[in-house]
Amino acid sequence: MTNTDFEFLTGHWTSRQRRLTKVLAGQDEWYEFAATLDCQVLLDGTGVFDVLRAPERDLEGLALRLYDPAEQVWRIWWASKTSGGQLDNPVVGRFDGGVGRFECDDTWEGRPIRVRYEWNKTDPAHPTWQQSFSQDGGETWETNWTATFSR
Repeated sequence: MTNTDFEFLTGHWTSRQRRLTKVLAGQDEWYEFAATLDCQVLLDGTGVFDVLRAPERDLEGLALRLYDPAEQVWRIWWASKTSGGQLDNPVVGRFDGGVGRFECDDTWEGRPIRVRYEWNKTDPAHPTWQQSFSQDGGETWETNWTATFSR
């Protein structure tokens, strides 16, 4: 079985990244920066590995995505230079109609939160990604990081 869910992401990308200056603080001040993404799709599409680099922000991170055909879900782990050699809790989900939604329970600054990643591949030339946090079990969400990718 070949999985094509993340095939759109294969190769080298440049991106415009936006992040909230303070997360879960009720404010709307953002900063922007450029980044690159290099992505490999492996294991007949059931494994995806990428590296995100933003030198101006001293940011380097990696994502590992593994597809579970029995459950028909993806698990996505993230690690960065600041994660102390640890992978974050994996967000879990799937694509539906060109949009992938992946969620998990985690903590932010000692507080329990729900994390959501959303990949939108409906415009394959400019896919987007965003990260959101919820403090109320998914009733409301605060988007805190977005990215638009280009070749």
